[in-house]
Amino acid sequence: MSRQITSLLAIAAVAVTLTPATASATPRQPAPAKSAAVAQAKAKAVDCADEQVKCLALTFDDGPGKYAGTLLDTLKKYNAKATFFLEGQYVKSRPAFVKRMAKEGHELGNHSYTHKNFTTIEPDAVKSEIQKTQDAVKKAAGVEPKLLRPPYGMLDLQTSEVAAEFGMPMILWTAGSRDWATKNSAEIKKQTLAVAKRDGIILMHDWVKQTVDVMPSLVQLLQSRGYTLVKVSDIIKSQNLQPGDAFPLPEGWQN
Repeated sequence: MSRQITSLLAIAAVAVTLTPATASATPRQPAPAKSAAVAQAKAKAVDCADEQVKCLALTFDDGPGKYAGTLLDTLKKYNAKATFFLEGQYVKSRPAFVKRMAKEGHELGNHSYTHKNFTTIEPDAVKSEIQKTQDAVKKAAGVEPKLLRPPYGMLDLQTSEVAAEFGMPMILWTAGSRDWATKNSAEIKKQTLAVAKRDGIILMHDWVKQTVDVMPSLVQLLQSRGYTLVKVSDIIKSQNLQPGDAFPLPEGWQN
């Protein structure tokens, strides 16, 4: 996919509204124990291009929040993966959560250091916001984010150029849970189920307690509807995104 230079000039105006044997003489061995079978399933890579796999990416912004540990417990229990777009200031104050996210196979993304609107600050300030978060995540978890989500989903040509310097595509979302607005578990579940779709990217927040509280039942419902909860990188693998590209583009814009 080529850089979407012309499209990016107008994304800032609309991005915020963007609303997964043959028998033998050897006696037959017993079937693997359930725990072993689960371990084998976990080891398999997810191929979202497979028509039999309905992928969905849950993404959590602004963290790690103080409820992240409980959220990670839920994701681990149901063998679900997620992508966390982290703020460097909270990575610095809660590094243990970040380390655990990486250890348990979740994806770490960059969401700035202090959540400043990248379209209203100078390029050097944007670079600082990104670099400080890269450094904080590397210190906490030993890895560097490869995906950028600009604060508020606001981006422009300048943001694209800076992201390209860091070798990062920019990830927006196909729909939001509106958890930050409703702070109501029933509404969060209802909204998420309504907007879930194959290869969707859902915006959520791990600092919203009601989101974390409803996650066990929400994850089970999504899985019962056939969704495999994956990382954003699994969703975008077929998109051939280049550094500085934005995905998904707002409706109505083309490459």
